[in-house]
Formats: sequence, structure tokens, C-alpha cells
Amino acid sequence: MSTRGDRSAEERTTTVMVVDDHPMWRDAVARDLSESGFEVVATAGDGPQAVRRAKAVTPDVLVLDLNLPGMPGVQVCKELVGVLPGLRVLVLSASGEHADVLEAVKSGATGYLLKSASTQELTEAVRSTAAGDPVFTPGLAGLVLGEYRRLASDPAPVAADEPKAPRLTERETEVLRLVAKGLSYKQIAERLVISHRTVQNHVQNTLGKLQLHNRVELVRYAIERGLDDV
Repeated sequence: MSTRGDRSAEERTTTVMVVDDHPMWRDAVARDLSESGFEVVATAGDGPQAVRRAKAVTPDVLVLDLNLPGMPGVQVCKELVGVLPGLRVLVLSASGEHADVLEAVKSGATGYLLKSASTQELTEAVRSTAAGDPVFTPGLAGLVLGEYRRLASDPAPVAADEPKAPRLTERETEVLRLVAKGLSYKQIAERLVISHRTVQNHVQNTLGKLQLHNRVELVRYAIERGLDDV
């Protein structure tokens, strides 16, 4: 019988960690995700515990509440995204406040879903987040793209001795341009008539070349260079 290690990256089960300070809610989310085919490898009830356990189990997706004792969720996100580059973070919060959404995105979260979402919406969001696609509660996607543009309007100064940016291939530049326009990986794959996995590979290669950590930084890079207007 095939073991998990023998499976391809696409066939293996997506691993998930659930972080929430309410035990009943945390257990319910973990149960729903397990029943939907995900492998819940850990849970945590506070910020410091979340950081320790996530580093130990390295999940594919972290389902994270923002309001946590010990350390706020945005700080948990910042710390983990910085040391676990393959980690995707889906914020699952009761707050729909724009400030909370933008802070979560700037801390490295891939998506943001309200706790009023259905179980089906949650499982679809986790699946999309694992693939690297941004997922937002309806009405928030435009807000986030606007924030990308605002950040890009005030780029950080470039040091005089900073090396030139690595050269991207024509296809990598094409994918980057579509990412900056807000398209999901699935939409990019359909537009370019390539596989979803190929899109993911191009994005990961581009992140590596540019020494960026997540989609937020990648979109900012693209918008600063006007690639979203091409």
C-alpha cells in the first residue's frame, strides 16, 4: 500500500493546523476539515503555542483567528511566514473590519474569511489557500487589491549598492503580470492554457529569484514596476 511519502505533491493530503482560543469552535473547525479530507496535524489556543506547534509540524495551511491570548494573530502570521516559506495562512475571524483585513494581508496571510462562512465555503477556502490562491469574503477582495496599489505608490527606497533584480523569463513575467491584476492561479492557468501546477511553479521560481516571501510582496513588486497596467 502506498504511503504518504510515496505520493506526488498533488496527490498527498493537505495538512492543516487550526488556531483559535475557543475550544468548542476550534474543535468544530478541525472536525469539519478532517471530515472534508484534510489532515489536521495540530491545533493551538494561544499565540505562543501556535508559533511553537506550527514550527514543529510545518502544516501546508494555518487556519488562524486574529484575537488570541499571548500574541495577536497578525504577529503569529508574521513570525511563521518569515520562517516557513511554504506556509499559507487563512485568517478565519469574526471581524470584518477593513483595518483588520488589511493588517492580516500585510502580515502575510493568503486569505481572509469571516466566521459566518459555511462549512463548504471554509473547506473550499482552505483548498484554494493551499494552492496559493487568495481567498476573501465577498466584498473584501477589491479592498485588498486597493491596498496593494496604495503600498506600491510609496515604494521603499533602493539602496545605492543593491544588486539589480534577477532577470525573469518571458513566461514568469507574464504570470507575474496576471497575479498583479488580481487573477487567481486557476484563472491564470486558463488564460495561458497551462496547468495550475505550472502556474504555481512559475510563481515559486519568481519568489525565489526576487527573494520575496509571499503573494503580497510579489504583487507590490509587480505594481511598482507597472506590470499591472500592461
